[in-house]
Formats: sequence, structure tokens, C-alpha cells
Amino acid sequence: MELVQDDAFFALFHSFTSTAFHVEVQDSYHTPDEAGPFELFLTQQDDDLAWHQPWLNLVRNITTAGKSIQRARVVTVPHVDYTRWGLTVAPHNIAAGEDIRWLPRHLIDADALPADDYWLFDDNLVVFTVFEPSGRFAGGAATTDPTIASFCRTVRDRIWAAAIPHSKYIDSEYVSA
Repeated sequence: MELVQDDAFFALFHSFTSTAFHVEVQDSYHTPDEAGPFELFLTQQDDDLAWHQPWLNLVRNITTAGKSIQRARVVTVPHVDYTRWGLTVAPHNIAAGEDIRWLPRHLIDADALPADDYWLFDDNLVVFTVFEPSGRFAGGAATTDPTIASFCRTVRDRIWAAAIPHSKYIDSEYVSA
């Protein structure tokens, strides 16, 4: 595996040809970049989302070019604060072009879930996300190993089929639980 960081990590989003799929399996992320916006959410203050604009702009550019970005979030119900915050941020990602689905953890066999989050680009490049102990995003561990890519495609297909599109999820019993 190769560690890709900073600009090299974000260059992956400019080099894939058709699909990027991301699975998130943690209930909370404690990245320093999100600490301030998350605190605003917890204290019910307005957030101008300036911190999120680089990602939203990237998504817009990618999806306007005809490429697809899918994200599946595996979450525990009842939701932790971070998931509740994610539900409020997701409409901005969706408006930019991401397809986001939610999967309550209890609806899938735990053995079917990966231990780590990953991006799957064009079905053959897997990039496991790497976080430092402090929570700072450190980049990704990239591989094109066909066995790992096949496993990640299988996981993606299973999770995506079971996950609930955001527009339906927000009105589901899982959100009010």
C-alpha cells in the first residue's frame, strides 16, 4: 500500500474516471477541522459552512463532469451527536452532487462491515482513510490489489443495497429514535 497525503489524496478525485464510493463505519470523527463547526451545532449556533466549501466545490466540479460520488454512512441508532450533525450537513453535500445513504448498524451483519472507512475509485483503486490518534485526517493507504478491490466492491454492493437514501432516511423511524 502507498500512503497518499494532502494534495496527492485530493488529486485522486480529479483522476478517477466514473465512480467514487465512500463508506464510513465510525459513529464519530474528531477531526480538528470539524471541531468548531461541530461545536456550533452542539450549541445551536448558525454555521456559514465556509469550512465545507472546498469539498462542496470539488463535488460540484466532479459531478458536473458526469462522474458519480456515493457515500454510505453506517450508524448506530439512536444516533450520537456527530450523526445528528451529519444529517444536517448532508443536504449540502447532496445539493453539490453526492448521493448519500444511511445504514443503521443493526440492519446489517457486523461481519459484513469493513473495520475501516475506505474510498473505492472506479472499482479498482481502494484508499483506506487514515487518521492520527488526535483525530486529524492523515491521508489514505492506497492499493489496487485485485483481492482487496474485489472485497471492497462486495462490501460496497452489500452496504449500498441495504442503505436508505437520505431523503427517505430523514423521515424514517431511525431518525426519531
